[in-house]
Amino acid sequence: MIDVIEETADAVSLVFAHPVGGRLDYSPGQFLTLRVPGTPEDGTRWAPRCYSLSSTPGLDDHLQVTVKRTVGGYASNWLCDNAKQGMILESLPPGGRFTVRDVPDHLVLIAAGSGITPVMSILRAALSGAAAPVTLVYANRDRASVIFDAALAELQEAHGDRLTVIHWLEAERGLPTAAGLAPHLPAPTAATSAYLCGPAGFMDAATEAAALAGVDDARIHREAFSSLTGDPFAIDSGAPDPADGPTPSEGAATVTVDLDGATTTLAWPREQVLLDTLLAAGLDAPYVCREGNCGGCAYRLRRGEVEMLVNDTLDDYELGNGVRLACQSLPRADDLAVEFD
Repeated sequence: MIDVIEETADAVSLVFAHPVGGRLDYSPGQFLTLRVPGTPEDGTRWAPRCYSLSSTPGLDDHLQVTVKRTVGGYASNWLCDNAKQGMILESLPPGGRFTVRDVPDHLVLIAAGSGITPVMSILRAALSGAAAPVTLVYANRDRASVIFDAALAELQEAHGDRLTVIHWLEAERGLPTAAGLAPHLPAPTAATSAYLCGPAGFMDAATEAAALAGVDDARIHREAFSSLTGDPFAIDSGAPDPADGPTPSEGAATVTVDLDGATTTLAWPREQVLLDTLLAAGLDAPYVCREGNCGGCAYRLRRGEVEMLVNDTLDDYELGNGVRLACQSLPRADDLAVEFD
C-alpha cells in the first residue's frame, strides 16, 4: 500500500502498487477481493471482502479501492482505522462484471454513497474515450458525505459540454425515490444505457426510475455484492473425491471448452459444477469467489443447457446473451459447448 487518502470522515481510498513483475489488467467497474486481517481480541482470523476499484486503467498509474465504513461491518471499519502506508494486503485478481459492455450513445450513471466507487472508474474512462454524453445522479446523506466531491466538480468543469452531475442530498430532499429520480434522467434513445450502484433499496428505486424515464430494461445494469461465506483464497484443485459420486465416465455429459485459445472436450459429471470439472482436468479456468457473487468465472454457453445453482451477479441482458457462471453451472443436456473470453 503506497498511500491512504481520507475522502470523507467515514471513507478512505487505499492506493496499491502493481505486483512486482507485472501490472494487473482490469476494466473500469471491477473490484479487488482483499484479505483483511483479524484481531486476537474478537477472535477474527481474517475476512475476505470485495472493494471496487475507483482508479481507471490507462489513466492511473496505481490501483485504488475506496472503502466506506459500514455500521457493524468488521472489515470496512478495520481498514478505515488501521490501513497505513507500507502495509501489505493479500488480494485476488480483479473480478466482477459491472463494466460497460454495450456502446451507449448516452451513459447514465446512478449511485448512492460508496456506490460511486466503481461508477467513478467508469465515468473517467467514458470521458477519456468516446464522445457520448454522460449523466451522473449521485445520492448522499449530506454534502460532507459526498465521496470524490472535489474530483467530480473538476470533471464537470473540464467536460461541461458532455457531463452532467446531479447531487441528491437526503438532508435537503429526503430519501431518493423512483418518482424523484426519474425527472433528472435524460430522455433516452434505444442505445442509452444505465449503470446503477448503491444499497439494494436505492438500486430498486433507481431501476424503477430508469424504466420510468424510458431506458430499455435490457440496458439497465446493477452492481451487486454479497458477503462471501467461503474462503476464496484457499488453494483448491477442484479434483472430485471418488466418494462424492460417479466418476466422469459414468453417465456424464460431454462439454467442448474454448479457453485461452485452445479447444478441449471433456466428460462433465451431471452433479459437478463446470468449474470443478475444468480444474480437475488441469485447465486454468478463471474464478474468484466460487459462490456465484462476483462473475469472475463467467463464460458464454454456445450449445446445450445448464442449471445455475446461484446467480448474484449476472443480469437479464447477460443471461439472454448466453453468459453463465462456471462455479454454479450443472449440465442439463448431453452435449454442450462453452467459451471463455
